[in-house]
Amino acid sequence: MQLNRLFRLPFLSLLVFSVLSTACKKHDMDDMKHDSPLMKIMMDMMTQMDAQAKTQDPDHDFAAQMVLHHDAAIKMSEEELRAGSNQEMKTIAQDVITKQRAEITQFNTFLGSHQPMQPLVPQFNQIQKTNMDRMMAASNGRAMTMRTDVDYAQMMVDHHQAAIDNSEALLQHGRNATMRQMAQAIITDQRQEIAALQSWLSRNR
Repeated sequence: MQLNRLFRLPFLSLLVFSVLSTACKKHDMDDMKHDSPLMKIMMDMMTQMDAQAKTQDPDHDFAAQMVLHHDAAIKMSEEELRAGSNQEMKTIAQDVITKQRAEITQFNTFLGSHQPMQPLVPQFNQIQKTNMDRMMAASNGRAMTMRTDVDYAQMMVDHHQAAIDNSEALLQHGRNATMRQMAQAIITDQRQEIAALQSWLSRNR
């Protein structure tokens, strides 16, 4: 009996150490996410989207949300240009800035002249929310490396996928030809960018 206790004590000590070590690592990873400028941009975007008024007209709400979504992509890309070191990733970031600034102008032009139309489609807003929550869950599940190039690439994959998902929802529920064309263009363009980002990540992790 005494012998069993002697063997049990080192095992229990090792178990406690393992649990504490795992907890510390998780805490460190959470701190890294909190300290990441890229994650902060994503979280600020989500806060703005949650506060954004919804009209329940899919075309109007798609355009309004994509303005915020693109703005976050631009800010993340500007952070890549500021803090990144890989030229291939900087080139992708500059392309994102150029394309999405132009698309924001198109979205704002549409919003300036478009009035929400009947019939309302409230389920579109729920689809948008589900897609954005899925994006944040994917980003929260990633390990932040604090290497700007790597973190930018992996988070932009999640960010682009949400844009694709919302654009596909717009094609299903939208009625305006201009917005449908923009949604299809986003799907095509950002699928290509995701492929480029994933290819880079496979070579540079």
